[in-house]
Amino acid sequence: QVHLVASGGGLAQAGGSLRLSCAASGSTFAINAFTWYRQAPGKQREFVATVTNSGGTNYADSVKGRFTISRDNAKNAAYLQMNSLKPEDTAVYYCKANIKSKSWSSWDDYWGQGTQVTVSS
Repeated sequence: QVHLVASGGGLAQAGGSLRLSCAASGSTFAINAFTWYRQAPGKQREFVATVTNSGGTNYADSVKGRFTISRDNAKNAAYLQMNSLKPEDTAVYYCKANIKSKSWSSWDDYWGQGTQVTVSS
């Protein structure tokens, strides 16, 4: 009913850029925050960036100044512009959105499937 899809991952060289997208579809009534997380092999998932429904943002220290999170409410989507990529940015990136559907009265977290980002040196 509510589906979240992450896309835009791929292979980049150090210093390069990638833009990730997170799009919600289905019976979406409202979306509070979008949050990006990432998980490298053998490590636990970590917070990357978040954007509120009013456009406020917060970033992990490791990506400040390099990554920019944004959203397009008309498209029910969020984006993560990643510049000055480093090999340590290599991970599977997951998008999470806090969503109220048209079918339910409560707010719930939905997760995208994840998109692989690989940065070579």
